[in-house]
Amino acid sequence: MNYELTVIIPVFNEEDNLERVYSEMKKFIESSGTRTKVLFVNDGSKDKSLEKIKEICERSSAFRFISFEKNCGLSAAIKAGFDYIDTPLTGYIDADLQTSPFDFDELLGYANEFDLVTGVRSNRKDSFSKNMSSLIANGIRRAFTHDGMDDTGCPLKIIKTEYARRIPMFKGLHRFLPAMVLLQNGKIKQVSVQHFPRIAGKSKYNLWNRLLGPLADCFAYLWMKKKYINYKIAESKL
Repeated sequence: MNYELTVIIPVFNEEDNLERVYSEMKKFIESSGTRTKVLFVNDGSKDKSLEKIKEICERSSAFRFISFEKNCGLSAAIKAGFDYIDTPLTGYIDADLQTSPFDFDELLGYANEFDLVTGVRSNRKDSFSKNMSSLIANGIRRAFTHDGMDDTGCPLKIIKTEYARRIPMFKGLHRFLPAMVLLQNGKIKQVSVQHFPRIAGKSKYNLWNRLLGPLADCFAYLWMKKKYINYKIAESKL
């Protein structure tokens, strides 16, 4: 099949969620007008996630996987996905399914005009402390990047693959994907999407990686912005 979209799903110790991920993604693939496949990135899971991923990939050719030899973190998982994608569009969703794959259709409606389309979680079903720390972290990040985005932590995105591949990923910079597309003179948009409580598994986030970590990453972004190389070829004979 000539696929148009690959959805990256990073996985770290999510064995209890993966059957539901398969079911929901399969429904989306069958209903969407965009020819879609899934790329699981197993981030060194310690549970039976890899075993479950392999089982799912045996069921359907639309599901593929790569697996790290050890845990490397979310930014590394997303970067690996960018490296291995061979479709014009790249999608991203978390394995906890606190966002719905069916909202990809809403984001895809803007994919021709914009180079990155990101969700904004409406009526978030998280704890008060998590919501407040995310609100503060987003405010700090906006002050540094001026990207105008309200919720860069939303795990539902569509990116044109040519832009995704040019993003220099470092630990923590998955929160700066819109800003990194802006550095390439790309166009970005945010769209309201659904949000649901986590049903299974455990959150991988705490105060450090929700608030203090992103603050430190802002300084890394400023350094990168100053050093970033951006060019477009006007003519060539290769």
